[in-house]
Amino acid sequence: MNLTQAFKMAFKSIWSKKMRSLLTMLGIIIGIAAVMIIVSVITGANKKQMEYYESMGTNKIQVTATLDNGGDAFSEVYTYCKSIDMVLGVTPSGTVSGTVKYGAKNSASMEWPPSVYLGSDQYALCNNFQIERGRDISAVDIEKYNAVCVLGARAAKDFFDAADPVGKSISIDGTAFTVVGVYREKDPNPQYSLDNLIVIPYTAQRYLPASAGDMSEFVVKAKDAPSVSKVIALLNGNFGSWSQLGKGDFWCYSDQQWQNDSNQQALMMSLMLGAIAGISLLVGGIGIMNIMLVTVTERTREIGIRRAIGAERRSIVVQFLIEAGMICGIGGIIGIAVGFVGTAVASRIIVQTVMLPSPAITLFAFLFSVALGVLFGMFPAIKASKLQPVAALRAE
Repeated sequence: MNLTQAFKMAFKSIWSKKMRSLLTMLGIIIGIAAVMIIVSVITGANKKQMEYYESMGTNKIQVTATLDNGGDAFSEVYTYCKSIDMVLGVTPSGTVSGTVKYGAKNSASMEWPPSVYLGSDQYALCNNFQIERGRDISAVDIEKYNAVCVLGARAAKDFFDAADPVGKSISIDGTAFTVVGVYREKDPNPQYSLDNLIVIPYTAQRYLPASAGDMSEFVVKAKDAPSVSKVIALLNGNFGSWSQLGKGDFWCYSDQQWQNDSNQQALMMSLMLGAIAGISLLVGGIGIMNIMLVTVTERTREIGIRRAIGAERRSIVVQFLIEAGMICGIGGIIGIAVGFVGTAVASRIIVQTVMLPSPAITLFAFLFSVALGVLFGMFPAIKASKLQPVAALRAE
């Protein structure tokens, strides 16, 4: 018997018992669909989270530093970092409290008011912002205590709509600041947008109430990923003894730690949920084995006739394996279709965007379903091939 004939016979056998075949496929359909949905949604959600981390800026080191005598911790950190070749920039990242006003618009009445940050001339470099209009905060602004500011794209839209804000003045806690630039949009999130910010020179906090500015939070930008751990080691080596010496407090960490933790959590969740979905595949595989054993019983006389006219055991095994693989393959295709729809719906609900399984996941799902059929069909196929022709022909 050639393979073409074997496939035709397998399809004819499946089609002649459509309802039984469909019920047999249910475990495979549910299992394949569940695995595809779980893996695709978790992978997509993790990818979006990584994109969010990247939008905030890569190779960043978050630093918290305070001096007990009220001294300028940032100046000490900044001066030390200038001597490290692996550091590209340093900036404060503390926020300023207070109301922002422009004309009749007031941040106190906004659902999502902008955050006002203290920054150096390296704020954009450290936090992955690019100027779209005007200019960025400069070293001269820092040195001259200039009351200027740069707006994020969301803050510019909320206060100025479609008008160009460069050259206009806004009020921050009663002090006028001239808008010198606008950052390019990088986060379209309508709620907690990274673009909903205003950056002022950290030296300009002298114009604000004493309690308005937080100068204990800094960002250090390393030149590349391998340099991050080295810079952290240098910073801890130079400032980590502040608390023991009674000089102050110092603590630093990298966003890469959060990213690695996030990747590990996503992997563990995928494995756990995938294992749960795999139980359905196991049940489906047992169902395949069961139905193939029933098929062997039903076709005992047919097997006896084929063996009596000279069919080899190998051809019997191949025939039943092809039928088992075809049942699982058809179930896998239906499961893939369900998985595509389920992934689109689940991703829309969970991560607010429509995602579809990747070609690699789709191909793996199909091949795995066929392999599952061959695996669980092996025992019935071998059992069928071992039937003796005389005994098989006597079967009713």
